[in-house]
Amino acid sequence: MSGFSKAILLTLWFGLLLAVPREVRSQNFDAKSIMRAQQRGESGSLYGGNPFEQTDEENPDAEPQDTTKKERKIRKPLESYFFSDSVRSLPNFKWHVRRDYNRVEIADMDTTLTDYRIDYPFYREDVGDLAQGALGQTSLPLNYFRRPQFFDFSFASPYYAYIYDMENVPFYNTKKPMIRLSYAESGQKRYREENFGIMHAQNISPTTGFNVDYKARGTRGQYVWSRTKNHNLAVAFNHTGRRYSVHAGYYNNHIEQQENGGVVGKWAIADTTFQMPSGVPMKLSDAEAENLYRNNAFFVTQSYGIPLQRLTESDFSMANLSAVYVGHSFEYSSWSKVYTDQRASYIDERGHRDEAGNFVPDTLMYYQNWYINPLETRDSLYERNISNRFFVQAQPWDRNGVVGTIDAGVGLDLHTYSQFELNDYMTGKYTKVNKTSYFVYGSVGGKIKKYVDWDANFKFFPSGYRGGDMTLGAHLALTGFLRGHPLILEGRFTMDRRSPSYWQENLFSNHYMWSAPLNKENETRFEVKFSVPDFAFEAGAWQGVVTDKIYYGPDSHVAQSDGNVSLTSVYARKDFRLGGLHLDNRVLLQWSTDQEVIPVPLLSAYLSYYYEFWVVRNVLRLQIGLDGHYHTRYYAPGYNPALSVYYNQREVEVGNYPYVDAFVMGKWKRMRIFLKYQHVNKGLFGNGEYFSAAGYPLNPGMFKIGISWGFYD
Repeated sequence: MSGFSKAILLTLWFGLLLAVPREVRSQNFDAKSIMRAQQRGESGSLYGGNPFEQTDEENPDAEPQDTTKKERKIRKPLESYFFSDSVRSLPNFKWHVRRDYNRVEIADMDTTLTDYRIDYPFYREDVGDLAQGALGQTSLPLNYFRRPQFFDFSFASPYYAYIYDMENVPFYNTKKPMIRLSYAESGQKRYREENFGIMHAQNISPTTGFNVDYKARGTRGQYVWSRTKNHNLAVAFNHTGRRYSVHAGYYNNHIEQQENGGVVGKWAIADTTFQMPSGVPMKLSDAEAENLYRNNAFFVTQSYGIPLQRLTESDFSMANLSAVYVGHSFEYSSWSKVYTDQRASYIDERGHRDEAGNFVPDTLMYYQNWYINPLETRDSLYERNISNRFFVQAQPWDRNGVVGTIDAGVGLDLHTYSQFELNDYMTGKYTKVNKTSYFVYGSVGGKIKKYVDWDANFKFFPSGYRGGDMTLGAHLALTGFLRGHPLILEGRFTMDRRSPSYWQENLFSNHYMWSAPLNKENETRFEVKFSVPDFAFEAGAWQGVVTDKIYYGPDSHVAQSDGNVSLTSVYARKDFRLGGLHLDNRVLLQWSTDQEVIPVPLLSAYLSYYYEFWVVRNVLRLQIGLDGHYHTRYYAPGYNPALSVYYNQREVEVGNYPYVDAFVMGKWKRMRIFLKYQHVNKGLFGNGEYFSAAGYPLNPGMFKIGISWGFYD
């Protein structure tokens, strides 16, 4: 290029700069600046106003503008410190709120084919649970270290996979209103299992939204007297602003279950063929035993951020500033349980053998004691908890710093318990017992870029009810990268000293009665886990030591060990993929030094083998395969309907039976559908003893169909 040409271009460039207003020349054309300009009512144009545009004064012939029309209000974006940029960029996302701390936990949205066919929620985690057998009924994780520990109303813990509580009520942020409908059913109408769910989530603004989740799951019963209804409702509201945030919710759990007490003997499943499962004799079918649970609760947790540095318009959120947050959490929850039955015996056709070796029937009673009424039972229990927490969270530098947050709080729980007692014969009213527990807690945590994530926490009850209870915990995660793939090594430590629940020390019912103090349980746990998410690999180990373990013995009465019980678990998961063939494997090994106190199977496994492919590219995707559950023989816990607890027993071993389902599952745009035959191997292979909990058989073979459809805007 000649010198003359360069001179012409330079002249044009300077002329353009002089023609453009100074304000525009100094603009930073990034998304934040444009957004701030729009909020201030300035032009959102990258090049400023048009200098040649005529105003009304310059052009008297122009038509007058409509001044009555309101300007469209520019919505503020989601600026909450709770969410990272990667989360905010998602079209929809879900989270749960923490009860004690000013934090949220991001959860997965259930929109993919993964695990959709698994309609029993207790089979979705790890290697699954031992269970009563049908949808909506109780279960207990096979992995000891996953078993729930409910201090408040422990009678609800067997339904942990279904019920809502403050920390699992979902909150959503959606760019468009979203509705998801799902329905699944199985079996003949009179024995049908039904699984219905509906969810609606909508944002009023980018920072404010509400949602409603309702689930109805249950069975009419393959076996006699096993009808179950499990209804769960959650209504939630959230506002996650730049400084102020609030999460509020109401949830309701309503469960009705007919209790058949399990089969009269193992022979009724393993050695005898009945025309219909409803013909299998059950222990409490004539007693018409039934449980009814009701739970109503609501909560509000809120916080306000006070920046310690000047908060400017260029600061998109407070996550990168020094700040202090103050907040309060309130929860009201009431639970009730009503158990009813009638005095009735059952007949075990193979009760014992005579001298000739022939079976002789025995007439037996399920319950040995009838303390209040010798003919019928109506045990009513009630528990209420009003909880308040006041907390402060300091953010010394930024939320993702080496020391990201320092938390401190105090809490006050007001407990009310009610049951029938002997002196209530005189008053005609149930006695109420009130107890108060207060505690302090705190935590500290941080990150070193994307390589280190650590935290530590404590909780202590200084005196009064639960006085001396304490929890200490620590967590460390190290992340490295191999050719761009993250390798994560995690370690976790917890030490817990906990009081027995009120009901473990005080119970007066028609069949069971006790009133005795128990020692505190002490438990120490270590966990190590290594995972490579991009290759669907995970391996981990737990080591735990429990002192003075509280459990329910063979007679279903509360018992307490007087020594230490050590537990070791090793878990591995690897999903292999060969083209469209998927071989998903989850395996768990467990050892307990005292199987009479904490019984666990040596080996448990969940295997899912299927072939996945496109039927129509980017339109219809299909999976065809098998799911299987298996564990070795051990003295599995039994279930007591009157107490709603799993108890240890040493009469019947359960296991060495593979339980296999065959399925076809597809996704067509926003719709998911599955066809499944549950227990496809019944009568084909296995020892015929398809029990999970002692005395409770799993469902026999049946066909299932399910559909889920999402609607947006």
